[in-house]
Amino acid sequence: MLKDITIGQYFPGDTFVHKLDPRVKILISIMFIVSLFFIKDFYVYLFIFGFILFSIILSKIPIRFVLKGLKPLMFIIIITFVINVFLTKGEVLYTIGPLTVTKEGLSQAVFMALRLIFLITGTSLLTLTTSPISLTDGIERLLSPFKKIGLPAHELAMMMTIALRFIPTLLEETDKIMKAQMARGADFESGNVINRAKNLVPLLVPLFVNAFRRADELAIAMEARCYRGGENRTRLNELSFDKQDGLALISAIIFFGFVISTKYIDYI
Repeated sequence: MLKDITIGQYFPGDTFVHKLDPRVKILISIMFIVSLFFIKDFYVYLFIFGFILFSIILSKIPIRFVLKGLKPLMFIIIITFVINVFLTKGEVLYTIGPLTVTKEGLSQAVFMALRLIFLITGTSLLTLTTSPISLTDGIERLLSPFKKIGLPAHELAMMMTIALRFIPTLLEETDKIMKAQMARGADFESGNVINRAKNLVPLLVPLFVNAFRRADELAIAMEARCYRGGENRTRLNELSFDKQDGLALISAIIFFGFVISTKYIDYI
């Protein structure tokens, strides 16, 4: 299960998507997230599905690798589906004891499940196709105009990127601790959900200790290299906005503008 989490992982490549300016990819991701919350009809999800599939093909990332990121969050998707099925009022289709399944509830449940699935798979493409360094530079450049009002753009970008980068590291540490404790007789797989959750408690102490240790080592390493933040800091690879970035951004604006407009098309 831990190996299925793809958030924060980078899939190296030399494709069109990998070469895009990180600022463009961040802006496209923001537009993608916003557009999902404007969708009100099922047919619009076909356009979103086409966009995600097209992006995966361009980035040459295995579809199985992208879908693997859904496994750890499948429980949340199922819970969301069940809640919407049984708690949405409307035309009754089935009755299961005190619970009723309505036509509107079933429709809303599928709708919300699709939204979560597309949200996870779509946003994961950002970290899969963008290295942590490029992601930091992109976030910092996008936040740099807010420096005039006192926003620490570089520090925020660094914190967000380090947090994303530490996810795979902490997952690896968790896997090592679990294997070490299983070798000593610990059982993390038998019993019901509550018992399995209780069995995970002994993992927390060594995991937090290792997390603080790694954070301290990272801070010492940055200080040893005279790291002093973003002021007067040079970069090995400067970001450049070229024609393909402009074409991708304009195409995304048109596409997601159309997706958002479908919410109001009945009123035009």
